[in-house]
Amino acid sequence: MTDIHINAAFDSGNIEVLSTDGTNARLAIRKDRDSEFAQWFHFRVSNCAGRQIELKITGMEATAYPQGWPGYQACVSEDRQYWGRAHSSYDKGEDGGTLTIHFAPSADLAWFAYFAPYSMERHDDLVAEAALFEGVRHRTLGHSLDGRSIDCLELGEGDKQVWLYARQHPGESMAQWWAEGALDMLCDDSDPIARRLRQLCRFHIVPNCNPDGSFRGHLRTNAAGVNLNREWHTPTADRSPEVLAIRNAMDASGVDFAMDVHGDEAIAANFLAGFEGIPSWTDELGASYDRYRSILQRRTPDFQIRLGYPPARPGNANLSMSTNQVAERFGACAMTLEMPFKDHDPMPDAEQGWSPERCKLLARDCMGALLEWLEG
Repeated sequence: MTDIHINAAFDSGNIEVLSTDGTNARLAIRKDRDSEFAQWFHFRVSNCAGRQIELKITGMEATAYPQGWPGYQACVSEDRQYWGRAHSSYDKGEDGGTLTIHFAPSADLAWFAYFAPYSMERHDDLVAEAALFEGVRHRTLGHSLDGRSIDCLELGEGDKQVWLYARQHPGESMAQWWAEGALDMLCDDSDPIARRLRQLCRFHIVPNCNPDGSFRGHLRTNAAGVNLNREWHTPTADRSPEVLAIRNAMDASGVDFAMDVHGDEAIAANFLAGFEGIPSWTDELGASYDRYRSILQRRTPDFQIRLGYPPARPGNANLSMSTNQVAERFGACAMTLEMPFKDHDPMPDAEQGWSPERCKLLARDCMGALLEWLEG
């Protein structure tokens, strides 16, 4: 019996092949460059049609978030369009922690990933399509360490300055699926909520804050091994030019509302994190955040408020994180949206878990909640 073949030499690919034996393989995740972070994987298996394959990804207790593996089901696609879930199990005592994936492809190729990937090629298509919409302005805010553009799409004629930005952590690809959903809606002339939002707001949308890390197959860092969401207090051109470019543009426009879009490895639910603990906290600003969160919970069963991160104590907010820095710097209602790598357990989907399709639908509900929040 010939061995299956495994390859990750492509956009956002990440895996190390330790051994193959027929339809079985032993694998490991490559760390982000110049960093200890590891969690994202994305690879292709070939020579596998009609064969039951077993893939063991080892050393998982040493990854960034080992608590994310119990209950996790790996994403799989045979056409790179539809992403389902492959049967997976986790044993923390096997080979330093092992995720075992079983799947029987119908054809000779199957792709596996931590979450449905969002390629730089698709990013370019998204930016190009949105830039064709009447009233949209494309801006290059700056460049990454590898020379890639930090793309920003601006639209709307209103006075409220709204910033939506995604994928500071490149392995959290669900964030860019969300950004695609937001742009699809806001560029839809037939959508009355989008038309009203464009009347009230000036949108600044950065679909991918970390293009280098995305292309390199990183979980959490840029080309220099830097976690961008710990750079917002003092970003620098040689360490975090991506954050510096975005923050400078925010300084020029001002910010009234901001949403930083992420993914969470362990919590199987969608939730928001706010800016409790900033030095300039006021009850009025906090109430505006609570009101948005309540509106979103009412609008969709794909959002909940019971699970999430504990709030910071008064005066203890980490101002190197974007949500805290933006709320403090501009007096803005800022928040971090977290989506799961697993599923939204309050409203589960056994076939796909949390998926690109649901990310895009949640974005529409977030925009609907924004209009209600603005007009309430």
